[in-house]
Amino acid sequence: MAYYFDRDDKSLPHFVKFFHTQSKEERKHAEKLMSLQNQRGGNIFLQDIRKPDRDEWGSSLEALDCSLQLEKNVNQSLLDLQKLAAEHNDPHLCDFIETHFLDEQVKSIKQLGDWISNLRLMGAPQSGMAEYLFDKHTMAAEES
Repeated sequence: MAYYFDRDDKSLPHFVKFFHTQSKEERKHAEKLMSLQNQRGGNIFLQDIRKPDRDEWGSSLEALDCSLQLEKNVNQSLLDLQKLAAEHNDPHLCDFIETHFLDEQVKSIKQLGDWISNLRLMGAPQSGMAEYLFDKHTMAAEES
């Protein structure tokens, strides 16, 4: 998603930075889970990561909608994993998930939902000016 907004016909630099940061954060989460698996003597079985269903995101609003859906899917997967850990009497894994992931997921879901609402109130996706102003002011403020 980041590179889509870096194209010369999009040029929304703060969206680029946001999606790059999100990508790095999700990778860090995967590495934490793999590290925990190794610490506990388990084996890691990696699977292929599917590419997104599309290459064009249309507008920043569509991209944020997709990002929100991905965050909700990850959150549900973490809740399912936590439930499984509780069913197997594994308080260490339950605590690890709560400590390292769940709070952050909820905050991310809330932030994305707020941004989507604000963009819609500003007239996106019909108004290109809404995307520009959102990138310039809201997304830039997030970085500082």
